[in-house]
Amino acid sequence: MATITPASTSTKNSRPRSEPPAELGRARVVIIGGGTAGISVAARLSRAGVTDLAIIEPSEKHYYQPLWTLVGAGVVSAEQTERDEAAFIPDGARWIKDFAEEIDPVAQTVRVRGGGRVGYDFLVVAPGIQLDWDAVPGLREALQTESVSSNYDVRLAPKTWRLIESFRGGTAIFTHPAGPIKCAGAPQKIAYLACDHWRKTGILDRSDVIFGSAQKSIFGVTEFRVVLEQVIERYGIQTKFERNLVEVNPDRKEAVFAVVGDPSGARETIRYDIMHAVPPQSAPDFIKRSPIAHADGPNKGWAKADKHTMQNPEYPNVFALGDASELPTSRTGAAIRKEAPVLVENLLAVMNGKEPTAKYDGYASCPLVTSYDTMLLAEFDYSGKPTPSIPLINTQKERHDMYLLKRYGLPWMYWNLMLRGLS
Repeated sequence: MATITPASTSTKNSRPRSEPPAELGRARVVIIGGGTAGISVAARLSRAGVTDLAIIEPSEKHYYQPLWTLVGAGVVSAEQTERDEAAFIPDGARWIKDFAEEIDPVAQTVRVRGGGRVGYDFLVVAPGIQLDWDAVPGLREALQTESVSSNYDVRLAPKTWRLIESFRGGTAIFTHPAGPIKCAGAPQKIAYLACDHWRKTGILDRSDVIFGSAQKSIFGVTEFRVVLEQVIERYGIQTKFERNLVEVNPDRKEAVFAVVGDPSGARETIRYDIMHAVPPQSAPDFIKRSPIAHADGPNKGWAKADKHTMQNPEYPNVFALGDASELPTSRTGAAIRKEAPVLVENLLAVMNGKEPTAKYDGYASCPLVTSYDTMLLAEFDYSGKPTPSIPLINTQKERHDMYLLKRYGLPWMYWNLMLRGLS
């Protein structure tokens, strides 16, 4: 989407500098990204009375991406996850239909791909995450064959279902890459749904299902990991942890995994009949190049943001949230739902010359579909402590009502409440 550069150098009660208008004009608040994070923030700012607002977003369509797992499982169509972006641009906001290419936080401008710059007094960075398909040699070519797919592209998700439905036994591989990814539960969810379908059709008994993951375990929070290990055992899935997909040979149907942490560079090659592959992911390139991002260290390339206030530590008129930020939480829509109101409260405070005091506690939620009838709702905070939000029922186990929440309740809340700044 966009690219970033420094803002005002003041660190307390920063007030916007007076700058000449950029070629594309100037806005009191510019938001980079019209996805879940950007639109949620825009809607809340609009409701708070902020009228001088611009959103940089190139896409004509807006997607509810959590449903792509169910597209890949044949439950819903890809079209059901799609709406017109225009329907969610707040009244009065200016929509700059282009890609952000560079952020200059000193001049307080954002350059767009089509040419020109838009100036800002305050900036919200929410461009989403970048899918690095080409980081795995052979993966892009493999996706053009009839044996490999990925739910991480809405155009490919229907193909995932075709592979699952037509599978007649053999080896099925599901991968999870190293590093942060959006919806970290998605790589395993499609494996469970595939196994449930094959169990019902009698295919599972003659199948070797392998989950090759660069992670150390199936889930980082113990309470949920225990339940998921039972799901894995039920389906007979072979787990290969600390295995990172680094190459695909589509002609030979071979997936090559690096053994994570092995100093000798050991690799393991597994032949597949079908494979669901998840690409490595990173912040967009313009973020990586920007002064608002970490230049080195464990968070290299991610947009800087205080983990509680979401304010940039060097440029106090810049805030970041969502997938491209350094926030040490899961990159999910549920996390953004809790991040957005905190960011808006803090941004409004800074706009009025005050210090940001609202705190985000790291809440994230991962709805883990474990069959066509059940779901485990994993909710937790920065400390890894389970933080259930639904009273009276135990959401820390597989439940049918939680599956119905995933299928019907959450999409309705997303389109009608969250993107309207109401939840």
